[in-house]
Amino acid sequence: MLISSLATQGIPKKFLESILLELKNQGFLHSKKGKGGGYLLAKIPEEIKLGDVIRVLEGPLAPLPCLSRTAYRRCDDCVDEATCGIRMVMQDVAEATAKILDGTSLADVVNRVTQMPMTYHI
Repeated sequence: MLISSLATQGIPKKFLESILLELKNQGFLHSKKGKGGGYLLAKIPEEIKLGDVIRVLEGPLAPLPCLSRTAYRRCDDCVDEATCGIRMVMQDVAEATAKILDGTSLADVVNRVTQMPMTYHI
């Protein structure tokens, strides 16, 4: 079982369960109880975008609160958002990050990993 194998790596079982439950509540997973139970994807991997998963688990992708569309908050020390150079640069970062994460599916990640050349350690 996934939770058992990850828990042996030092990741608390309750923490993993809370992540899986949140992903289930947001429609990314289905769960099945009982023998042979566990979690299954609720959508095909091509439909699950990394940006959506990260937003569910971590919140907005925006690196500054003044750039968030869903959790906007003015920065404490900001004099003028319209002329803030840091905000301008971080907006470019936010847009590039969103473009990559919203354009990358779970299937894309799996494909990248499976296409990696095998390495051997002796």
